Amino acid sequence: MDEHDKEPKIRRFYSYGPIDADVHYYAPRKELIDKAYTRVVGENPDKGGHYITVWAPRQCGKSWIMMEVLKKIEQSQGFHAVNVDLEHLKSVTDIQRIVSAITRDISRELHLAIPPIDTLEEFQEVFTRGVLEKPLALILDEFDALGEEAINGLVSVFRNIYMRRKKELRKPQKDRWYMLHSVALIGVRSVLGIENEKGSPFNVQQSLHIPNLTYDEVKEMFLCYEKESGQEIEPSVIEKLYKETAGQPGLTCWLGEILTEGIENYPNDTAKPIRLADFENIYRLAVNILPNNNILNIISKAKTKPYSNTVINLFKTDKPVKFRFDDIEINYLYMNGVIEPETITGDDSYVKFASPFVQKRLFNYFSGEIFKEMGQLVDSFFLVKEVIFPDHLDIPGILKLYQTYLEKNKTWLFKNCPRRNDMRLYEAVFHFNLYAYLDELLRGKNIRIFPEFPTGNGKIDLLIRYDQMTYGIELKSFTDLGGYRSALEQAAHYGSRLGLPDIFLVSFIESIDEANQKKYETPFQDPEVGVTVYPIFIQTGRP
Repeated sequence: MDEHDKEPKIRRFYSYGPIDADVHYYAPRKELIDKAYTRVVGENPDKGGHYITVWAPRQCGKSWIMMEVLKKIEQSQGFHAVNVDLEHLKSVTDIQRIVSAITRDISRELHLAIPPIDTLEEFQEVFTRGVLEKPLALILDEFDALGEEAINGLVSVFRNIYMRRKKELRKPQKDRWYMLHSVALIGVRSVLGIENEKGSPFNVQQSLHIPNLTYDEVKEMFLCYEKESGQEIEPSVIEKLYKETAGQPGLTCWLGEILTEGIENYPNDTAKPIRLADFENIYRLAVNILPNNNILNIISKAKTKPYSNTVINLFKTDKPVKFRFDDIEINYLYMNGVIEPETITGDDSYVKFASPFVQKRLFNYFSGEIFKEMGQLVDSFFLVKEVIFPDHLDIPGILKLYQTYLEKNKTWLFKNCPRRNDMRLYEAVFHFNLYAYLDELLRGKNIRIFPEFPTGNGKIDLLIRYDQMTYGIELKSFTDLGGYRSALEQAAHYGSRLGLPDIFLVSFIESIDEANQKKYETPFQDPEVGVTVYPIFIQTGRP
C-alpha cells in the first residue's frame, strides 16, 4: 500500500497512567519539563543537581513529566539516569528488602554488577565512585507509598550524600567520591513526612508542584482530535469540560475518552459534531453512575474520619474556610486532590473544592451515604399531581411538603448525622437532606434535579428541569438580616446568569415566628437585573 493511502492516525484520550505521545492526546508541557530538568541536572551541572520532591494529587502527570526528564538526561553522555517505581513495596516494612530492591533496579537499569546489600550504610556505598561510572540522576516514583520508617531512613541517606557532595565541589569531578548527582522523589505529598511528628530529615530538597492543565492546553488536545478525526467539537463543549474539571489531567482525559469514544447507550456518532447537549448527557452519567479510579480515590480520602467532618463543613454557605497549609486536615485534603487554595483578597487564601466535578461527586456521596433511608416522604393520601402540573411545578408547594416531612421525621432522621463540636448539625446536613428528599420525591416523573456550585467554596444551588422549564433554588442558612438581604441579591444575579425570570431562595432557620415569616417571605425584585426572588424559610427546630 502506498504511504499516502494509509488511514490518518487517530490517537485517543487516556487516563490510566503515563501517556504515550504516539497513541494518546497530551499537552507537551515543555516549560514544566524544562523546569524539572534544570532542577535535576542543576543550573551548573558541574556543581551538582538538586534533590527535589515532585508532588501533585494522583493522575496529574507527575510520572510522565519525570519520564520526559529522564529521556532528556539520557541524551547526555555525562550522566546515568534511573527511574525506580516503588509502588510494589508499599506494604514492605523491612528496610533491608526495600534498599535491596532499589539497588537491584539500579544495577539492572545500568547493567552494573552491584553486590547485594543488607543495611542503609551499605546502600549509601552504592552511590560511590567505582560502583557508578558516571554521576547518577535517581528518580524514585511513588516514594510516599513507603512506610514512615523507610522514608526517613532513605532520605537520611540522601541528605548525608548531598551534604558530602557539597563539600567535594572544590574537587575536580574525577576526584569526587559520591556520584549521586540528584534525586527526584515523586509522590502526593510536597513535604515528605508531613504526618510524622518528628518532621522530615530531608530538609535539603526543593519542591516541584505539577499544576493542572491550562485551558489552552486542554483546548489544544481537543483541536488535535478534531484535526485527526475530522469530527467537529463545539467550543462550548471544551469550555464546559475545562470548567467542570479545572483542567485536572486525569479527569480531563477521562471525560475526553468517554465523549469521543462513547459508552454503552451513548455512542459517539463521528459523522456529527459533538455538541453541548452531548457533553451534558455524558457528564450527567459521569457525575452519577460511571466509575473512575481517580474520583473514587478522592472520595475514599474525603469520607475517612477525621477528614470527612472537615469536608462536610466546607459545604457551609455563610462564609468560606481559610486555607492554612500547616493545618494537617486541610493539607491532607489538598495533597489528595479534594480541595485547592483560592486567593480572594489581599493575602487571605480560602478553601475551595478542587473542581465542580469533585464537589458534585462528593455532594452526591455524602447526601446518599448520610440519608440512605428517608422514611415516608408524604402523607399516604397525598397526590403528587397536586404539585406537579402538566405545564409547571409548584415549587413552594413542594417545599411545604418538605417542611412537613422535616417536622414529622427530624427526631430519627438526624440522630446519627455528623455534628459540630457544639453538637449542632453541620449546615450541609440540611442541604444534603433537602436534595435527597427532592430527588426521591420527583424521581421517575420526567424531572431532573441536580446540584450546582457556582463558586466552589460553599454556595449551593439546586436546578430542577421539567419539560422545557428550569427552576433554580438557592440554599442558604439564615444568620442575620444583613446576610439575608445579601443572599436575595446574590440569588437574583445567579438567576440572571441562568436566564431565569425568577428564582427561589431557601433559608434554613432554627425557628421563625409567623409575623417575621410573613414579612420576610415577600418576593424581592432586584432593580439591577430584574429577576424576582421568592424567599422561603425552612424551620429546622433543633434536632
